[in-house]
Amino acid sequence: MKASFHLALPCKDIEKTRDFYVFVLGAKQGRNTDTWLDINLYGNQLTFTQAGNFNFDFKNYRLNGNLLPSFHFGIIVDGDTWGKLYSRLIEKDLEVTTEATFLENKTGEHISFFVKDPDGYSVEFKHFKNAEEVFSTED
Repeated sequence: MKASFHLALPCKDIEKTRDFYVFVLGAKQGRNTDTWLDINLYGNQLTFTQAGNFNFDFKNYRLNGNLLPSFHFGIIVDGDTWGKLYSRLIEKDLEVTTEATFLENKTGEHISFFVKDPDGYSVEFKHFKNAEEVFSTED
């Protein structure tokens, strides 16, 4: 069974959040009002609720020498989608961080990059060399 996830997050400004996900990332807008917004991000539902200013204090961690945000969410996409989205963000002159290959030549090898949305959330986009290894526990 293929399942999609739902994630609800506060946002500072509905319009800036909508613009980023719809016009920058190319996601689809779903149901919405003046104070909340559903986004279809590759078949997964993100709900943003206007909350004004908020702050999540979080620490980073290191993986393969790369500094990564502990608090982030992401989506796993195919290689073609990953490449097109990466190019699109670079063309829009957005700050794309930590573009790297993780677990190189090991089970779970994947390429990844992060981009921040207008609310400061780090959004990760991953592509696994072998999709069968997404949840593998082998080394």
